[in-house]
Amino acid sequence: MTDRASLRTWLGAAAAATILGGLALVAVPGQDVFPAAPGPGQPLGAATPARPADQADATRVEAVGDLLARRAKAVRDHDVRAFLTTVDPTADEPFRASQQRLFTNLATVPLAEWSYQLHPDDTLDVTELPAEVTGRSAAADLWAPAVDLRYALGGGDVTPTNRAMGYLFARHDGTWYLRSDNALDQLGRRTWRGPWDFGPCQVTSTQHGIVLSHPGNDQMVARLVRELDPSVRAVSQIWPTRWSQRVVLMLPDSLGEMRALVGPDFPVESVVAVAVADRVDNATRTVAGQRVVLSPSGVRALSIPSLRVVLRHEITHLAARADTVDGSPTWLLEGFADYVGYRDSGVTLEEGAPDLAKRVRDDGPPTSLPEDRWFRSSGADLDQAYQQSWSLARYIADRYGEETLITLYRRLAAVGPASASRTDDLLREVLGVDRARLVGGWQDYLRDALK
Repeated sequence: MTDRASLRTWLGAAAAATILGGLALVAVPGQDVFPAAPGPGQPLGAATPARPADQADATRVEAVGDLLARRAKAVRDHDVRAFLTTVDPTADEPFRASQQRLFTNLATVPLAEWSYQLHPDDTLDVTELPAEVTGRSAAADLWAPAVDLRYALGGGDVTPTNRAMGYLFARHDGTWYLRSDNALDQLGRRTWRGPWDFGPCQVTSTQHGIVLSHPGNDQMVARLVRELDPSVRAVSQIWPTRWSQRVVLMLPDSLGEMRALVGPDFPVESVVAVAVADRVDNATRTVAGQRVVLSPSGVRALSIPSLRVVLRHEITHLAARADTVDGSPTWLLEGFADYVGYRDSGVTLEEGAPDLAKRVRDDGPPTSLPEDRWFRSSGADLDQAYQQSWSLARYIADRYGEETLITLYRRLAAVGPASASRTDDLLREVLGVDRARLVGGWQDYLRDALK
């Protein structure tokens, strides 16, 4: 059996996933752990200060806002001297060296936007920090306002995204500097780390997106570049609503880097790829910060056919994200993504769902639709949930037509969490059957296909 026929699917407590040879392909519908954009975008390099009551605070806000604007402009202009003048010269040497590396690592990244947004009304009390962390004795003043990095990758992002930065500022002789980007960790405000925090970046462009990697990955990048555009076209062929058709693939060099990009609580050791979005507004159909983050080791084990399935599954989640309300039935979301991933792959139902095939032969077909809680299980139970979902999507497409499967997705996913009666109403409207008749037809389909 080929590796493409050993695909499995599972869902962890925080994300949906597909397993291939013991590894998992993950789709995170939306990551609320990251801050939402604080409103309309500001001009490039501009900070967005409020108006504090007293003049001293107003002066500080203006000075730090100017510091952030100069820092952003230096990044966009590739002006290392101007960039380093924003760094506190009395800060510890590791921090100053890390800032030099950060600037160097960003040199080849195409930036459609890079700016900072200052939120002076959201300020931490730094008096709780030890002096050895802040260097308080060397600074006349310290300040820890909330700061967002607002950026967009050229060739990949249509909408800029915002990420929180845990910046600590210090004033010496009337001048404000950036003193640290990790001193606030112990107060719960951490700096988001991008690929450029982990090493020099390389960006390879295609018609429909970019592959962001690090040096030394030329062979894997070439495979991704060859498959990216065909995968986007394959998804767009079936997905009917407008989406950007721009994809950012990120290939980190380590599990630590991958964890920084997808979230600290996700089990990156067992995944092949993770699809994430920083912010989703279903009302305006706006999605920011969509990425497909690939495992530094797992993705290299995939054959070309398997890589194709993985990319098409993940890109389906990207395409449908603006039309998918959180809490929609997981069997539909993951079943549909698997349907698109496997479409035209030549993988049969028995090859792609061997555990389900064994169950049907030994104990009969499932007696109900896969429940969301099943996707929070593990091992064989999780495999069953995903294989059942894919087979159900295949049944609907075979019995009612592919267009009807798409319509069902759009109708159910637009509702989000729904009662059993509401789900039955939508099933009747789209398929002409209720839940019981849908399950009965699916059972007959499985008995026939997996006999």
